[in-house]
Amino acid sequence: MTILIAYDGSEDAKAAVAFAGPLLKGQRAVVLTVWERAVTVPVGLMMPVGHSAEEDDAMRGAMERLAAEGTELARQAGLDATPRAEIRPAAVWSSIVEVAAELDATLIVTGTRGLGGLTSLLVGSTANRVLHHADRPVLVVPAPKTG
Repeated sequence: MTILIAYDGSEDAKAAVAFAGPLLKGQRAVVLTVWERAVTVPVGLMMPVGHSAEEDDAMRGAMERLAAEGTELARQAGLDATPRAEIRPAAVWSSIVEVAAELDATLIVTGTRGLGGLTSLLVGSTANRVLHHADRPVLVVPAPKTG
């Protein structure tokens, strides 16, 4: 059994790891950090924005450090975790669903930004899209209460 944990370094992602760890203690987990390459939409065509090799290397290093941070938190929470960082042209939610399928993950764990109303509608929700497009169970952990 492999658990895929989507991790972006936010407090919401940390809360998802902290909740999932004790619940799934001892399970194998892959902590995934995804960077969505910027795209432009000229005349309705999707085209990647140019990036230098140095920019890609710097971003890959930052993503690997973030995945390692999430992995350490997952290990502290009781999971047998390994990091994975991805730079993809697809939307983050799509990348999460694709990696889960590739790993044949039993479960996807993700936090939510806790956006509501119009903000959520305009910005969209990665967690919501993962939930509706994944072909496997998804555990969506709500944003931690503040104040």
